[in-house]
Amino acid sequence: MLASSQPPNFGKDGHFLAFSKMISFFSIMAADMSSTNNSTPSSSSNGDEVTTATAVTAIILSIVVGVVIIVIVFLIVRCYQKTRSQSANIAVAAAAEETVNAPGSTPPSISIAVTNDSSAAAEPIERFLDDMMRDKPMRFTAQDLERFTQNYDQKLGFGGFGVVYKGRFPNGVPVAVKVLKAAMNKRAEEQFMAEVGTIGRTNHINLVKLYGFCFDRSIKALVYEYMENGSLDRFLFDENHRIPWGKLQEIALGTAKGIRYLHEECQQKIVHYDIKPANVLLTTNFNPKVADFGLAKFCDRERSYVTLTGGRGTPGYAAPELWMPIPVTHKCDVYSFGMLLFEILGRRRNLEFLESVESQEFEWFPRWVWQKFEHGEMENIVSACGIEEKDREKAERMCQVALWCVQYQPEARPSMSSVVRMLEGEEEIVPPTNPFQYMTSLSVSPASGTVSENTSTSRGTGTDDSESSSSRPLIRNSA
Repeated sequence: MLASSQPPNFGKDGHFLAFSKMISFFSIMAADMSSTNNSTPSSSSNGDEVTTATAVTAIILSIVVGVVIIVIVFLIVRCYQKTRSQSANIAVAAAAEETVNAPGSTPPSISIAVTNDSSAAAEPIERFLDDMMRDKPMRFTAQDLERFTQNYDQKLGFGGFGVVYKGRFPNGVPVAVKVLKAAMNKRAEEQFMAEVGTIGRTNHINLVKLYGFCFDRSIKALVYEYMENGSLDRFLFDENHRIPWGKLQEIALGTAKGIRYLHEECQQKIVHYDIKPANVLLTTNFNPKVADFGLAKFCDRERSYVTLTGGRGTPGYAAPELWMPIPVTHKCDVYSFGMLLFEILGRRRNLEFLESVESQEFEWFPRWVWQKFEHGEMENIVSACGIEEKDREKAERMCQVALWCVQYQPEARPSMSSVVRMLEGEEEIVPPTNPFQYMTSLSVSPASGTVSENTSTSRGTGTDDSESSSSRPLIRNSA
């Protein structure tokens, strides 16, 4: 007989061992019974009875052995399935724990315990919950930032806000860490909250992604996706970094779509207030993403105007109403985008200075474009900007859109959805009116290099001084 003090092992490594022991046990029993029957003296009188009993016993024993084998096989299969399921759950839990504990990792995925029958139905729900968690900005520690940047080893740039460093998450994803100045005044704190509150709630292919932030006593920082080609201004104003004008047109269109999303597709309207080439970042494939939401502000869709305390934006790109005591709407972003279009069109700054012996002269490119457009000399604009014939139609379309965007009256400017359709050629462009009719003179301060404007409304003067400037703009023809 089989003697053992240990119970049969039905675990992962003992399925077939237990099965073989059970078969051996019943084989020994069958052998014992057979030997017992064979050792019993037979006689003529009971020979048939013994033979019959032996056959019945063998049949019963065979049936019992068959049933036991079936039960054992069933138990082995069930134990094997249970072991595989437990191993898979342990592996998933370990991976999730490793992801959570890894500094700078994306938010953990949410798993739902389901049976095999319901796993297919729950998969869309799991993907939905995972996306919800990943879209949420994470809060990092100062130690996390030191690990991401290798103790702030590589500097990407700096400005009035602080310094930007290149970093990398433990999974290899590159990031840009914007470290804010240590002493944050009230305005800086407002910009920090605006950045996290606005871009942290958005998700669009033409808006830079905010992975997370750090806000503690030692350091305040924002962690963004890393943009390989930097900002757009480098490819507009640096002759050593030139890209085809057709690609610039695609960048303009993508930027317009990003602003359209902020104005018309978010749950709450977001006004950026600082659209300019330096705040348009480019991926490896030169896909544009609007960045720097430090001045951004939410605006209820039911309200037409935004209340501001002080001027916002960058001179040269900011709409006139931002520097005047008049109501401000989201159309100020449309004006700034129009100024951006002019710089893309000419691949130069809108305002450039020409040093001379006696004085310092300048030419404002947007106004020169209007003069040429007004006299039907669009071909002069295209050729002066070094745009090839194959891109002429797109260039002329961009020129007219820019003139519409910089209209003095905010209500005369188109919406960003209309801007996108016009740039794509899906909406007919009505010839624009003079956007600079309100300007009477421009003067330059040689000491500061600033431009001051004396303005009057067109209704007050009833005159058009667009012909007052006769000098050619400073335009660099591109190779």
